[in-house]
Amino acid sequence: MGVAQADISCLIPASWHFSISPVGCPRILNTNLRQIIVISVLAAAVSLLYFSVVIIRNKYGRLSRDKKFQRYLARVTDIEATDTNNPNVNYGIVVDCGSSGSRIFVYCWPRHNGNPHDLLDIRQMRDKNRKPVVMKIKPGISEFATSPEKVSDYISPLLNFAAEHVPRAKHKETPLYILCTAGMRILPESQQKAILEDLLTDIPVHFDFLFSDSHAEVISGKQEGVYAWIGINFVLGRFEHIEDDDEAVVEVNIPGSESSEAIVRKRTAGILDMGGVSTQIAYEVPKTVSFASSQQEEVAKNLLAEFNLGCDVHQTEHVYRVYVATFLGFGGNAARQRYEDRIFANTVQKNRLLGKQTGLTPDAPYLDPCLPLDIKDEIQQNGQTIYLRGTGDFDLCRETIQPFMNKTNETQTSLNGVYQPPIHFQNSEFYGFSEFYYCTEDVLRMGGDYNAAKFTKAAKDYCATKWSILRERFDRGLYASHADLHRLKYQCFKSAWMFEVFHRGFSFPVNYKNLKTALQVYDKEVQWTLGAILYRTRFLPLRDIQQEVFRASHAHWRGVSFVYNHYLFSGCFLVVLLAILLYLLRLRRIHRRTLRPGSAAAAALWMEEGLPSQKAAGAL
Repeated sequence: MGVAQADISCLIPASWHFSISPVGCPRILNTNLRQIIVISVLAAAVSLLYFSVVIIRNKYGRLSRDKKFQRYLARVTDIEATDTNNPNVNYGIVVDCGSSGSRIFVYCWPRHNGNPHDLLDIRQMRDKNRKPVVMKIKPGISEFATSPEKVSDYISPLLNFAAEHVPRAKHKETPLYILCTAGMRILPESQQKAILEDLLTDIPVHFDFLFSDSHAEVISGKQEGVYAWIGINFVLGRFEHIEDDDEAVVEVNIPGSESSEAIVRKRTAGILDMGGVSTQIAYEVPKTVSFASSQQEEVAKNLLAEFNLGCDVHQTEHVYRVYVATFLGFGGNAARQRYEDRIFANTVQKNRLLGKQTGLTPDAPYLDPCLPLDIKDEIQQNGQTIYLRGTGDFDLCRETIQPFMNKTNETQTSLNGVYQPPIHFQNSEFYGFSEFYYCTEDVLRMGGDYNAAKFTKAAKDYCATKWSILRERFDRGLYASHADLHRLKYQCFKSAWMFEVFHRGFSFPVNYKNLKTALQVYDKEVQWTLGAILYRTRFLPLRDIQQEVFRASHAHWRGVSFVYNHYLFSGCFLVVLLAILLYLLRLRRIHRRTLRPGSAAAAALWMEEGLPSQKAAGAL
């Protein structure tokens, strides 16, 4: 019938024997077949590419959004009990040995995700009742300065408490850090060493925690400030990668590589903490700093801390330069004491020189602008009493306490003339804790976003209000539940002191809008111990990463995800399909030539392809 039939049994197994006739092919192959094949292949490739892009975008985009939301949700509602049956949960312990007592904090974190650019996701461990695993004992560890052999017995209740909560199988891999602060700093070095030696000798005998010589030490005020800064910014998520275009960022010159190009990363938050005795400030210094003199440079070395929070020392994205300064005597209560000492000394001296009787009797009191209107108070020293009566003049109070800032004319200085690197006020954010929060919230009810104009107006009104009216409001419960009469009495002074320290001492402009006064962050009280465990365990992710690499090298196919297997299958399928189409195209070319006059040429073509001639095929 003149129809060619090609037997391809020589190319495939005998069990797959079949014949293909070009006439039996769909008509579409007989019309402009080359263009159709090219278009089909291109369409298939585009479809596969589109499919891949959609899958990757949906999968990883969704994961990125879900990861960010879950991370935020975990920090806001981190109230679930820790799953101690999960073998992938790791634990760490920090003991804060303070001046009045010692507290133990137990932290936990899941296995590291394997990305060397990410930090551990550390959070506070919670017991079955969803309460933080924390315990405190008294007195402070420094009370054992003359009997260091009793220190281990003193601290054992804390370690027993932690041992009960951390799974027994995890004890040997759980790091324990015993870090001593203010109370121990004032002891002689010999007594410090004796106390630490007793801990290092006895604790490994009774407990299996990971506890080496470097895990027990007396930390400096600078270290404590750095740890507090790390803890706050970690909870705020400021060490994470930039994910949204509207996130606040900052250009940073990495310490040690100032010649290289600046990097852009999330803006960190500075912290201001005013306690009863001291005030502390800590913030990142993103740009390389210059100094007015060599003496200033030498002082700055003790105030600037440079450290890498990442697990890889060769990666610089988590290298930070932080300024930390602590000012003794600038806390709220210590400042009031200094102020009263000055009043007492000046009043006694003036009375002696001028023959006056100011403050010696309740009827002729010293008029104190920093006390509420008409309140009566007194100062007693060396058996002598000075009587006070408040006038409630907020502006005069501010003016009176300004000399206590001890400011100098030297550039780039703050309280007591201490060096302070410049702050980019237009691109910065600060959190104010302790007295910064109490001053704005307990009585004035203005905690949160700080506004200098509103604060000064509220403080003026409070100071100028008669003490009898303030007492009446207190009795009616109009102030914060933990505000007491001591707070009411010295609120006027502390408001003026906080204002002056912030604006005159640290030189923040009165129109600064990025200070938030807070007691907690995301409804959690953030301790410096969180920053300590984060910094001291920063190399642990390397262990998890190395284990992942080891497992991947011994389980190739297990390590390949389903997505990539799917792409591999699709690619192979396209290659096979393309081969079949090209083979059909070749057969069609042969068939078309056989229909032309000159069977000799056709036969030669069949022979060239290694196939029997048309006649031979027909005979078969």
